[in-house]
Amino acid sequence: MKLRALLACLLLCLSPVTMAVGPTEILPDAALEQRARDISAGLRCLVCQNQSIDDSDADLARDLRLLVRERLLAGDTDQEVEQYIVDRYGEYVLLNPRLGAHTLLLWAAAPLLLLAGLMVLLLARRRPAASAPQALTAEETAALEALNQGENRP
Repeated sequence: MKLRALLACLLLCLSPVTMAVGPTEILPDAALEQRARDISAGLRCLVCQNQSIDDSDADLARDLRLLVRERLLAGDTDQEVEQYIVDRYGEYVLLNPRLGAHTLLLWAAAPLLLLAGLMVLLLARRRPAASAPQALTAEETAALEALNQGENRP
């Protein structure tokens, strides 16, 4: 039983990854098909949200793949095809957002948070250790004894 499970896992690991692109979508021109695959790899599936349209089986992803191929056949450059998709669906469709004024915080947040964390760690290491408690002065000792004697009386 264990051998069968191990064999099944091994076969799954060795099986080729299947792409969602169907045989009817593939362009006859290999260069155009490669351009379409490159563009599709950078576009987010709006249904799956964490996959490219090249990897997604969703109907919307299929429509986007066909749209990319249609635009390439019309003679658009890769940038024009990408811009056409962004104009229709917004920049969210890009897996790697563009650097611009509206995405500056997105790009700067990770390095800024890393620097802030390093600063906190450095400041925590430089902080002096808590000093040992000091002995009571004679005046404080006398006041404490007076308080203790007052509590012991009935």
